[in-house]
Parts: sequence; structure tokens; C-alpha cells
Amino acid sequence: MNKDLSSMTRAELEKLKVDVEKALVSAAERDRKAALDAAEKAAAEHGFSLAEITGGATGRKAKAGPKSSAPAKYQNPADTSQTWTGKGRQPAWFKDALANGTSPEAMEI
Repeated sequence: MNKDLSSMTRAELEKLKVDVEKALVSAAERDRKAALDAAEKAAAEHGFSLAEITGGATGRKAKAGPKSSAPAKYQNPADTSQTWTGKGRQPAWFKDALANGTSPEAMEI
């Protein structure tokens, strides 16, 4: 496919660019799938599954499920139903308690 790029309009060039980018993504996915299939075949020839060799990471997309939440590490002394894992943004009750002189250790569960 030889195209004379110098004779194409800007709109034609933009469309060609979009088409090329889509084709590159598609080609990369085909190559990745072919490599994964070859790795699975090679593992099977030696009596293993690819998951056994890689420790479960096969490169196949797993079903997305809910993330398991971390156990609560801190508890609001004023309202024990409010907890925080210690990860992410600090809740307002935690910040307020710190501002009032309560130590984080005193709020640990």
C-alpha cells in the first residue's frame, strides 16, 4: 500500500493516522495473544500449565470482582461504628481526634 502523503489533505492524513493507530493496537493484541498461546503450548509440552510456572499469573484477563477490603485498624472512640483501615484519606473523625490531642495508638483496634 503506497500512498502519496504529500497529495493528501490534512483531514485525510488525520483519518489515516487514526486508522494506523487502531491497526497498531490490534496488531499488538494479536502478537500478545500469539506469544501467550506459544508460552502455554511450551509449558504443556513439559507437563505444566502456564499458571503453575508463573505462579498463577498467565496474562489472561481475570474476571473483575470486588476487591477485598483491608481489616479496620482504627476506631472512632466517640462512635465505635466508625472505623478506618489506615489506608487512603484520613476520615474527618480521625483528623478531629488528632487535633484534639488523641494519639493514633489510642484509636487502634
